[in-house]
Amino acid sequence: MAIDRRREAGGGGRPLPEENGSVPGAVGGGAAAAPPGPPPASAAGAEIQAVPVLPPPPAAACSPLLLDYDGSVLPFLGGLGGGYQRTLVLLTWVPALFIGFSKFSDSFLLDQPDFWCREADGQGNWSGSLAPGHANRSGNGSIFPPPGLPTPAGGNASECDCHEWHYRIRAGLVQNVVSKWDLVCDSAWKVHIAKFSLLVGLIFGHLITGCIADWVGRRPVLLFSVIFILIFGLTVALSVNVTMFSTLRFFEGFCLAGIVLSLYALRIELCPPGHRFMITMVASFIEMAGQFLMPGLAALCRDWQVLQAVIICPFLLMLLYWVIFPESLRWLMATQQFEASKELILQFTHKNRMNTESDIKGVVPELEKEITRRPKKVCIVKVVGTRNLWKNIVVLCVNSLTGYGIHHCFAKSMMGHEAKMAITHNFYADYYTMAGIALASCLAMCPVVGFLGRRGGLLLFMILTALASLLQLGLLNLIGKYSQLPDSGMSDSVKDKFSTAFSIVGMFSSHAVGSLSVFFCAEITPTVIRGGGLGLVLASAGFGRLTAPIMELHNQKGYFLHHVIFACCTLICIICILLLPESKNQNLPENIPDGEHYTRQPLLPHKKGEQPLLLTNSELKDYSGLHDSAAVSDGISENTTANGMKSM
Repeated sequence: MAIDRRREAGGGGRPLPEENGSVPGAVGGGAAAAPPGPPPASAAGAEIQAVPVLPPPPAAACSPLLLDYDGSVLPFLGGLGGGYQRTLVLLTWVPALFIGFSKFSDSFLLDQPDFWCREADGQGNWSGSLAPGHANRSGNGSIFPPPGLPTPAGGNASECDCHEWHYRIRAGLVQNVVSKWDLVCDSAWKVHIAKFSLLVGLIFGHLITGCIADWVGRRPVLLFSVIFILIFGLTVALSVNVTMFSTLRFFEGFCLAGIVLSLYALRIELCPPGHRFMITMVASFIEMAGQFLMPGLAALCRDWQVLQAVIICPFLLMLLYWVIFPESLRWLMATQQFEASKELILQFTHKNRMNTESDIKGVVPELEKEITRRPKKVCIVKVVGTRNLWKNIVVLCVNSLTGYGIHHCFAKSMMGHEAKMAITHNFYADYYTMAGIALASCLAMCPVVGFLGRRGGLLLFMILTALASLLQLGLLNLIGKYSQLPDSGMSDSVKDKFSTAFSIVGMFSSHAVGSLSVFFCAEITPTVIRGGGLGLVLASAGFGRLTAPIMELHNQKGYFLHHVIFACCTLICIICILLLPESKNQNLPENIPDGEHYTRQPLLPHKKGEQPLLLTNSELKDYSGLHDSAAVSDGISENTTANGMKSM
């Protein structure tokens, strides 16, 4: 009876230690060690009944071999050495050209042309201009005579009292959206709304399709996005008014976001650690090739409806991906869909003509053992309960927002002096100047990131962005004050040259910051929520791009304050970048615990014998069960303290 009372006081199953100093059982609810000598016969039956049954292993426990994709599964498949993997990577590159056409189509469809009113007597009399800097610019291939006496913009309302407008379109088209529906004077604001629609569609598309890609897979999101972009994109060319055009452009941007995000995730998840950055940069160069080819495509099409149809029709080729493109094997393994994973692995080995005997680590036998396991899918909302992962994602979101937001500040500052700059006297010079700076930025990223790593490269480009912004805001104002003095020797031309130089440096570095932030997020976000993480950082980049049409809608009012706010954000980002881990040549995290243990390393290695301030992955503990005091007390080893640090 005394034994039973002690057993009940101990909480049920596990007996308490005897008073003579017997040692309790092993951690996990094992039976207590028997005292020396045989137990009394009267208590033997009670002791046998009191032995608890060991619980089955938890459902979350999975074979470490299957969760080590970069270390076990990918080498078994041959990495990028297999022909099938190379084919899949090539298939993720080809659509980047079509994506480049779609992203930069607004520069041609919604370009604001010079315009004037043709009176009944046939004489061309100037009535107004959407952009004063374009008033004296001669058009290329214009079918109408140039205006005789330009009137500055912002005149009285009678200047817009016209029944027939004639336009000089600079973007290689005979007719675009502005000239089609006379979006000038009182209707000019509709042009900015049309620009909003594509960007807002991209933002919502990144957020929603990212979560869907984590739940149903990358392949369904890609294929359904292709189907719907064909529907909405071709319908845009049949728009009957600007309201229909703007609405359909929103859905086109939504579907384009699904294509961009799913291809980005598939590309990252196909590659081994040493090739991820190179594969991503090749896709970026192909996308910029679409940007460079866009003016020639517009000159060939001549009409905006034909141009829109030509941009969308190449996506028809991606319908073949339904047959030839598989689901991401890494995502299937991370979400424990082992039956589908086994079929896909056999498909890889068959396509690559591999011998199954090369499976030295036994990946396929482990799959067969775990094949009955239920899938375990995760939503991006789970990040809220983490300690480190959510901070990393938030830091990269702020970086992408700042990079793409301040890029417009530098672009506007440089193009604001276009009347005095010989390089920007026409539309094509402006367009190719912007494209050339983006190309130079991507070319510079390759050696910098290869040498300094992801975190070091992002930090360097953010410092350059902050310096260019602060010097442009502070030094140029100082030069402007000294130029007012008669004996200073400075003129407005000196200020313009400094402003142009700082703007070019700022556009160069800010483009690298935005691109590298997206890539960095794809590497440190676990596979089970990579779509949601990419969606957040790409949506932040979209908010940064959205500042450009917002400023244009307000006629550049508050432009200086806009630049000051983003300049302050760059200083904050410099500090926050130091909190990020380094992902160069590291395996991709597969689940949330892997991403949670992906902590930052110090910039400088600690000295020998010095206690490090940061925990390594082997020293980190799971703090989710601190409320269970009994389990924690049993789980702590003799040489480890309760906070996870090794005792000295």
